[in-house]
Amino acid sequence: MSVEGKKQVFICAGTGCVSSGADKVVKKLEEEVKRQNLEDKIQLIPTGCRGFCEQGPTLVVEPSKKFYRQVQPEDIPEIVEKELGKGESIEKFFYVDPNTDQIVNSYEDICFFSKQTRISLHNCGFIDPTKIEDYLERGGYEGLKKALSMDPEKIIEEVKSSGLRGRGGAGFSTGLKWSLCKATPSDKKYVICNADEGDPGAFMDRGLLEGDPHSIIEGMLIGAYAIGADEGYVYVRAEYPLAIENLQIAIKQAEEKNLLGKNILGSDFSFKLHISAGAGAFVCGEETALMASIEGERGMPRVRPPFPAQKGLWGKPTNINNVETWSNIPHILRNGAEWYAQYGTEKSKGTKIFALTGKVNNTGLVEVPMGMTLREIIFEIGGGIQGGNKFKDVQIGGPSGGCLPEEMLDLAVDYETLTEAGAMVGSGGLVIMDETTCMVDIAKFFVNFSQAESCGKCTPCREGNKRMWEMLERITKGEGELEDLDKLEQLALTIKETSLCGLGQNAPNPVLATLKYFRDEFVEHIEDKKCRAGACQDLLTYRIDPDKCKRCSICARNCPVNCITGDKNTPYVIDEEACIKCGACMERCKFDAVLLV
Repeated sequence: MSVEGKKQVFICAGTGCVSSGADKVVKKLEEEVKRQNLEDKIQLIPTGCRGFCEQGPTLVVEPSKKFYRQVQPEDIPEIVEKELGKGESIEKFFYVDPNTDQIVNSYEDICFFSKQTRISLHNCGFIDPTKIEDYLERGGYEGLKKALSMDPEKIIEEVKSSGLRGRGGAGFSTGLKWSLCKATPSDKKYVICNADEGDPGAFMDRGLLEGDPHSIIEGMLIGAYAIGADEGYVYVRAEYPLAIENLQIAIKQAEEKNLLGKNILGSDFSFKLHISAGAGAFVCGEETALMASIEGERGMPRVRPPFPAQKGLWGKPTNINNVETWSNIPHILRNGAEWYAQYGTEKSKGTKIFALTGKVNNTGLVEVPMGMTLREIIFEIGGGIQGGNKFKDVQIGGPSGGCLPEEMLDLAVDYETLTEAGAMVGSGGLVIMDETTCMVDIAKFFVNFSQAESCGKCTPCREGNKRMWEMLERITKGEGELEDLDKLEQLALTIKETSLCGLGQNAPNPVLATLKYFRDEFVEHIEDKKCRAGACQDLLTYRIDPDKCKRCSICARNCPVNCITGDKNTPYVIDEEACIKCGACMERCKFDAVLLV
């Protein structure tokens, strides 16, 4: 990857940066380096996302470690001439710390990166994911080589000793899961990578598959060898075209180097890997529904037992782990279980990737040791709340997770602690909300998502989530009753206890958590017909302050239902019964005369 004497420029070419024009930046860089005769001095390396795609397109210059953000094609001539040609820094492209307003030029000193511990994300942003040589140079496939010299039982024991737990949701012991599959006698076994990432605001799988596909392949190879499988599938969302493309390239390259296929590296081990593109059903993140989809059936969960380790894909023993879990395996084999277990807590070892999104200054993919507090993640790595607003809550664990208030900020992020608090680690969604967020509306949003994504196979999930949404809808319209809160809680617990799969069992979590921590907002919606956040449109009342009204008529002219009257001599008035509460009047008024009451 590296060429002695050359400056290296790592260009984020992940989906997030491409959406901001990174492909054009790459092209312009190539043209400008050539035009300025710097081809012998500059090496351009398109990479996956380093995690901070919000700042994209980004460039990292090595060896100086300078981090250039929000670079556009028209900026390239100046950057090539000054930074790459003369070594002169251009401060206007550097990151500005949102809390100190200080300019930071090195990515290692940016708060977003400095507190991370990157194991799964070790290569993301540091290699060209379409070149296997880059992966090999950073120790790639050394874990596989070591595994092939070990007894399969020893590999499983090493994974058990590491303490690695499944990063897709429930946190089941990875080594134990492997041992159950290995112990099932069969002439055929499969391993599957679950990359069906459907949580709102989650993009961990996408980041890994785009930026470091070989780590997933290597992890699956080690797992397949340990279990006794000779075939595997990566089940990835079709909405991730770049991830699929990079994975296809990586599979082809691995096959060419005898790292996939027959008699891998001269051993007796053979393994064939396929890609299966999912159609976007959230329920296919559940492992039995995922297998049904691969088999060509409708993606619907099956009753368990038997578990996939006993009877899985096409009736054969199957081991399923998610993208992040597989990506940890090469590091554990290469560095040892003891090395991995040094990170995290007693029961939750290693690191976890989170998609940090919402009303936080720094959004993106972050990888932290298990046990770090929510406060550290949000206010140190995340840089605090946007606009100086007050933190209100964090939704952790995706639509199946829970909302935790400010008093929970010092909770350690690990499986047991979050479960006790009414949330879950889940796959790693971390949505930050501020005081402008209505918690009743948030509960309704996540229940609406779950009921829309329900496969409909079991009644509790199919009907129960719909009924929960209807009750929440009435409350947000000011039509709820206090008795609804007890009914809502009872229904949520029933759905949780009686649903067939994880989607239904965890769908009530946002409702139960918001009722537990933000019950006063529900009561306020019901008794006072008021939404303190101003998010529930039916509870809003727009009025015009006659003392501030300049009688310019701009509000009346922009009202879509003509419910505002007045003239040059009379202050304008809103007919509250006819008002559809669209907010156009407030948006257009230049004198702050339109008020929400």
